[in-house]
Amino acid sequence: MSKTETFFNHINTGYTTKGDFITLGSAMLEGETLTNAFVKLPLKTLNRHGLIAGATGTGKTKSLQVLAENLSEKGIPVLLMDMKGDLSGLAQPSPGHAKIDERHAKIGLPFNASKFPVEILTLSEQGGVRMRATVSEFGPVLLSRILDLTDTQSGIVSVVFKYCDDHQLGLLDLKDFKKVLQFATGDGREEFQEEYGRISTASTGAILRKIIEIEQQGGDLFFGEKSFDVNDLTRVDNTGKGYINILRLTDIQDKPKLFSTFMLSLLAEIYETFPEQGDADQPELVLFIDEAHLIFKNASKALLEQLESIVKLIRSKGIGLYFVTQNPTDVPEGILSQLGLKIQHALRAFTAKDRKAIKLTAQNYPETDFYDTTEVLTSLGIGEALVSALDEKGRPTPLAATLLRAPMSRMDVLSDNELSNLIDNSSLVKKYEKEIDRESAYEILEEKIKASEKEKAQEEAREEKEKNNRRNSSRRSTRQNPLVKVLTSATFIRSALGILKKFL
Repeated sequence: MSKTETFFNHINTGYTTKGDFITLGSAMLEGETLTNAFVKLPLKTLNRHGLIAGATGTGKTKSLQVLAENLSEKGIPVLLMDMKGDLSGLAQPSPGHAKIDERHAKIGLPFNASKFPVEILTLSEQGGVRMRATVSEFGPVLLSRILDLTDTQSGIVSVVFKYCDDHQLGLLDLKDFKKVLQFATGDGREEFQEEYGRISTASTGAILRKIIEIEQQGGDLFFGEKSFDVNDLTRVDNTGKGYINILRLTDIQDKPKLFSTFMLSLLAEIYETFPEQGDADQPELVLFIDEAHLIFKNASKALLEQLESIVKLIRSKGIGLYFVTQNPTDVPEGILSQLGLKIQHALRAFTAKDRKAIKLTAQNYPETDFYDTTEVLTSLGIGEALVSALDEKGRPTPLAATLLRAPMSRMDVLSDNELSNLIDNSSLVKKYEKEIDRESAYEILEEKIKASEKEKAQEEAREEKEKNNRRNSSRRSTRQNPLVKVLTSATFIRSALGILKKFL
């Protein structure tokens, strides 16, 4: 049996699956595509998370698009973090192309152009479904980790949440939280000290500066009501396709703190909300995080630990997480080890550092007799990738250099009119478009402070009035009546005595 035939059998055996699956493409050997040597991803293991990596221009975004399309077609909803703004074309079918037909003929798959149900989401004032969350929904522990607080500062945050719980004060947005902090060291100092102990103004000042940092990155738009219900991410249209929810993040690439805050809160909310799935046949929801290095680059140790913990636990809820980045080294080792599917596009070796990184990357993949993995990593073409997945029993599949199928939807963005029509016809946009600012901690404490100031002013007025009354009374007591003054004068007394003597 030839090497090619051995490899063909090796791939077909390694990627055999009894359950439902996604066909990613066909395996390649020595630069040639083996038609019908299909690289299949079992739906059963797609909650084991994954990585799509590769240099700029090698096809990472198109791989993401292919996976999102095929998941949607299987009735699995998807959430895409669209950093570059180039994924909206999923809402329209591909116009087709001769090169696409040629690619699919090599793979052995028919090409069927198709569009998919798409929902546009936003964290900012761009058009789309507004995603918000309240400060209360974060809780003191998560909020402290996002703000990267010390133990002392975290304790103060816990006290603030306890005070608001004890006094029925809603913590909805950042101005609520700031107001309680200011109240704790201002007008409410004595009240806080009596109930919870002394609170340092230096610590509250440090916390306020961290909050202002998030505000400056647009956090005031994210924190508030109406809170986004994560169950709205799991919708399926009337044809059975899962919705592809595209979160437009083109305007927050330079705001990593806001992005990290959003991602951590979203994952925590999904974990708290979704029921345990057990060993389900397919995921409940799959999330793709493009430009994933933005999460990890400026994350604190506490934040990374929280992310790693969620990544480990959330797959039990039927959630798959897929990180898209240029190099696997962008992802922390503790998280990288949790990623069952790896789609590795070409890497470029321009420097000694690049060559070292490629050798390290090659060590992340199963050993194989058919490839020099380090060499393949630098020779892959556009739309080709090394693939390592998990079979239905959770075992690594054979490493396969793969010619990837083309997206069924448009490989370009929607026009402005198409995008506007998509947003205008969304029922979720109408559900979340109105910002609610109901009475919460800020308004209640403002009224409390005003009432206290009014009472204080009235007390000061009363004291001033009483002081004036006492002063006036004293003056009246020392001032002699004119008639008394005359009757008690020495001249009047002598005259009166003279008159009395005459009569006597």
